[in-house]
Amino acid sequence: LMEDLLDKLKLLSYEEEALRRHNMRPLSRHYFALPTNPGEQFFMFCALAAWLITKAGRPFEQPQECDDPNAVISNVLSELRSFGRPVDFPPSKLKAGCGEQVCYVLDCLAEEALKHTGFSWKRPAYPTEELEEEEITEDDAELTLNKLEEDVAVEESDNEENYIDLNVLKAQTYRSDMNETAKQEEILQSTTDAAEWNLEVERVLPQLKVTVRTDNKDWRIHVDQMHQHKDGIDSSLKETRGYLDKLHNEISRTLEKINSREKYINNQLEHLVQEYRSAQALLSEAKEKYQEGSGGVTERSRVLSEITEVLEKVKQETEEKGSSMTDGAPLVKIKQALTKLKQETTQMDIQIGVMEHTLLQSKLKEKSNMTRDMHATMIPEATVGAY
Repeated sequence: LMEDLLDKLKLLSYEEEALRRHNMRPLSRHYFALPTNPGEQFFMFCALAAWLITKAGRPFEQPQECDDPNAVISNVLSELRSFGRPVDFPPSKLKAGCGEQVCYVLDCLAEEALKHTGFSWKRPAYPTEELEEEEITEDDAELTLNKLEEDVAVEESDNEENYIDLNVLKAQTYRSDMNETAKQEEILQSTTDAAEWNLEVERVLPQLKVTVRTDNKDWRIHVDQMHQHKDGIDSSLKETRGYLDKLHNEISRTLEKINSREKYINNQLEHLVQEYRSAQALLSEAKEKYQEGSGGVTERSRVLSEITEVLEKVKQETEEKGSSMTDGAPLVKIKQALTKLKQETTQMDIQIGVMEHTLLQSKLKEKSNMTRDMHATMIPEATVGAY
């Protein structure tokens, strides 16, 4: 998907129009497919999306680095939905600046931009049959060359296995020299036909296309190259050795000066170093005391907060009681209750007086009855005694 997107961006000339405006380098084949730099990838995604939307004929403001990422992503997805493209993933997938969703969004916008610019894909142009025949002849020539190289290698191996006879070699060279002199005499007068010669040249010409291939396994070539490089290194080393020795001596003297200067500076600043160390010790002690004090402060602040809560509760209760005390309704109720109690007490006193009076009357009546009975009993006894 990323490769197709890159091809579409190249068709839209994104390097000339989009990248030069933001001074950015061209994209690689896997730029949005693999996570490398999330901030840079997200900014590149926003810039390309805005450029593609404008290429598709829709007005869209170019996003800046200080803009809200969520707002930019929401605007891009709304434009994508307006083109009729489905969005079935959460917007948070685009914040990483890479992945399948990023490639999908840019690919859809690139297709819409190509449609708006009127781009159309052309039919592929296939090569003719003549080119295929020429390729076949070249392949045959390469096969012939490979076969020729194999034959030469076999002959060289056979020659290396045989022993060399000097006498036979001398006789062969003598005969070859005689044949060459005879051939040279024949060459002085040509008997060939020009038309036949041209036909033969045209027939043999495809087979003469020889490409010489260097054999990397030939150790002799490497040895010669090594000797050449060694000679070049030796010759250049003779010239540069003096410069290198001089540079080495200068560096050594400079290092000695630096060491001596460093020792002098250390001796001059030794008392300052001691003061600095003592100041560091005092600073560490002050930090420890500060940490201890901060711990006590936090504990006391916690206790203070608890006391404040209790105080707030007491204040609230006091306010409730004060409001109830200032209210006159309970006092009126108390007065009414007191008057009612007084009335009930008066009624009770009257009832008690009536009951006491009734009881006194009953007691007096009972006493009078008792005295009457006593008198009645005493009179008959007196009469009996008289008789």
